[in-house]
Amino acid sequence: MGRGSLVREAFPVIIRLIMNFDFEPLPLPSLPPGRTGQVVRIQGGRGLILRLARLGIRPGARIRLISASPFSGPLLVEVDGVRVALGRGVTRRILVRPLP
Repeated sequence: MGRGSLVREAFPVIIRLIMNFDFEPLPLPSLPPGRTGQVVRIQGGRGLILRLARLGIRPGARIRLISASPFSGPLLVEVDGVRVALGRGVTRRILVRPLP
């Protein structure tokens, strides 16, 4: 195995690490206010998934946490230019990848 083939095999792994492709998804409330994330997965039943999809929240969508109310209040998020208030129980089921 030559040096060139080693570089060709290692390059994709290095790129994945730099681009943060190997990550552990975070619940939406873990994002700091003002940060944007990409929805990776929604943990819930069909009803919740359909309800969030109607709001534009589906895997692949960019979602920005606008503000979080103190204690157990709702979170204000923005998806496709539309602001929506969601309860913490729902937002804990939305898993996101933080975007730079």
